[in-house]
Amino acid sequence: MKDVKSSARAAAAAARAEAFARGQGQAAELLADFLAAHRGKVLSGYMPFRTEIDPLPAMAAHQGPVGLPVIPGRDQPLQFREWSPGAPLIEGAFKALIPAEGAWLEPEILIVPMLAFDARGCRLGYGGGFYDRTLEMLRARRPTLAVGFAFDAQEVAEVPIEDTDQRLDVMVTESGVRVFG
Repeated sequence: MKDVKSSARAAAAAARAEAFARGQGQAAELLADFLAAHRGKVLSGYMPFRTEIDPLPAMAAHQGPVGLPVIPGRDQPLQFREWSPGAPLIEGAFKALIPAEGAWLEPEILIVPMLAFDARGCRLGYGGGFYDRTLEMLRARRPTLAVGFAFDAQEVAEVPIEDTDQRLDVMVTESGVRVFG
């Protein structure tokens, strides 16, 4: 399975890079519109890295607390530190930007980055399992909404999955919002 996922990641990264070069259209606005129905809930987003689609406008528009993921260590669930536009950031694990300070939050909604997704709501991440562990932990505590955010070009026929992979509840792309059953 490791080789299958590795090949899928390489192909997905190339497709995402091409889509990034074309621009994200109205994707952030669609994400913000979707999140408006979840006003007041704790949201986790992410700082876009390399060719990831940019959720920052939707995060800034959210009417409620917003956090960014912090990687505490290998094979551990993510933690989330409060973020707001203009907050000082520092480099964390894997060169991801994280808030320099702020309250620790437990999100009810996570905007999830990825390399690829499919029509089943499965996603292909970067291989660390951080979002899968985090979603499993949070969903064991209470309902937690996983919102995938990607370019249409990142959709594949079928993402290779394992028992530990957590599915998305919703997918937002530049062409619309899909809810998975």
